[in-house]
Amino acid sequence: MTTDQTARLEWRDGAIPISTRFDDPYFSLENGLEETRHTFLGGNELPTRFAPGFHIAELGFGTGLNALATLLAWRASGTAGPLRFTSFEAFPMAACDMDQALRAFPEAHAIAAPMIAAWGSLDKTPGTRVMELPDLILTVVIGDAQQSLPAWEQQADAWYLDGFSPAKNPELWNPELMAAVGSHTRSGGSCATYTAAGHVRRSLQAAGFDVQRVPGFGRKRHMTVGVKTTDTDTAKTGSDTGPSATNRTPQP
Repeated sequence: MTTDQTARLEWRDGAIPISTRFDDPYFSLENGLEETRHTFLGGNELPTRFAPGFHIAELGFGTGLNALATLLAWRASGTAGPLRFTSFEAFPMAACDMDQALRAFPEAHAIAAPMIAAWGSLDKTPGTRVMELPDLILTVVIGDAQQSLPAWEQQADAWYLDGFSPAKNPELWNPELMAAVGSHTRSGGSCATYTAAGHVRRSLQAAGFDVQRVPGFGRKRHMTVGVKTTDTDTAKTGSDTGPSATNRTPQP
């Protein structure tokens, strides 16, 4: 892996990783784990919607905190079978940096060792990394999501849209990529993101989502949630046979 493909970091208070490439923190300066639970789990009505075969997709893997927070909720729910979680990440962290970042959240870090070990063993692997646990199938697609997401042959029940700020990382929020998110979401599936930027909401609406602005986490007044109500599916589904969600209004 070349330097340009790796996350460039500086640390605030030795605990909070800041991307020097995008001048943005990887998680909330207040409480990143609670932010994940409010924004991505709550915004997608999880764990209420969990079912065997449930598939979450994500833009921006970062520290892996979202995946671990979801796995904690999956285990607590007692849902049968493994959770499927696919993330698209352009600039992956080194395993040692991921470990350092997750230490800020003891609950998540306590279950992170298998993921970090697997991540480290694949640290020089280009393309797609797959890590399997008895209750988690984690796939991280390395590279530009503008190229890799349209080529993805599956669909998700829920999306975590967690790229860096649209003002600092506009490529991950452009209308074409939001359209790809829509076409890779099952009918009745959902999306959630911390941003309430108007152009992001409009792009998600154009991609087939019924979009709402709802209360955000902490000092953030608003965030965005959506339910896919318009049939814009163009993705290949292959052997992807997970559950379909019913239309509903997410309540973060």
